[in-house]
Amino acid sequence: MGNPARISAGVQDPRSQATLRSVFPSGIVSMISASGDPGLRAYLQEVWQGRYFWMSLVRMDLRSRYRGSALGMGWSLLNPVFMTIIFCTVFATLFQQDVYIFAPYVMTGLAVWNFLSQSMILGSNCFHQSEVYIRQHPAPLAIYPLRVVLGNCFHFIISAALAVFLALWGTGWPGLMPLLSLVPTLGLFLVFGWSLACILGLMTVHFRDVKHLTEVGMQVLMYLTPVWYPAKLLQEKGLGWVVYLNPLAPFLELVRTPLLDHTLPTPLVFGSALAVALSFLTVAGLALRLREPRLIFYL
Repeated sequence: MGNPARISAGVQDPRSQATLRSVFPSGIVSMISASGDPGLRAYLQEVWQGRYFWMSLVRMDLRSRYRGSALGMGWSLLNPVFMTIIFCTVFATLFQQDVYIFAPYVMTGLAVWNFLSQSMILGSNCFHQSEVYIRQHPAPLAIYPLRVVLGNCFHFIISAALAVFLALWGTGWPGLMPLLSLVPTLGLFLVFGWSLACILGLMTVHFRDVKHLTEVGMQVLMYLTPVWYPAKLLQEKGLGWVVYLNPLAPFLELVRTPLLDHTLPTPLVFGSALAVALSFLTVAGLALRLREPRLIFYL
């Protein structure tokens, strides 16, 4: 975690908490401060101090992903558009849905799903992908799953922006407050995705099959999550518990409720998503604390 003297100095520095609040959601920082764990605060401070390093890794990933492509980053926009067109063509009639409402419904679902699934699938390989940096550069290991999640955030923002335009076209102006509620939602997505990537990345270091199991599991989970079909279909069949117990379902509602229903997410929805995110954040933090000192020996 770092030199004890340096940790102590980092905690006592009044600029430390101000810096953390500028990067991480304020609620998370408040919980960290209340926990009285100086090591955790100092660790996050170390992550922030290495921002130029992990930001350069994110830029490198984006450039290499689209290098040689005629459309470049335009593919991050076209992919969800094509998928939305396909789903609307096939399922709008099947589910008897108004395409003006169904199109933004599908687009928001795909935006959220792609972010979460890619955070897990790519995150499961984050430490192996960064092995050369881990061996050469002493830095907090949490920056490597963060690298993956920030790259996914870039694509999520593009897809979400398109979903906003579709919602404006289909359901009208949602109002300022519902739109502003998407800002803390983005912070919650970042925390949740980062935690998932940390956990799966650590598991893959010890069990290489985790990456492949994650890919298969996400394919199954997509059919159990109301990404492209209305949740009420399951409720009408007596399967509402599938959505109720699905930890990813509240994150879909955090985006859909403001854009499609023009209201703020209910306290139950936001509280459920927050509880899920903080639970995984706690597990990720404990796992990193236990495994980080010796992780290099398993790569």
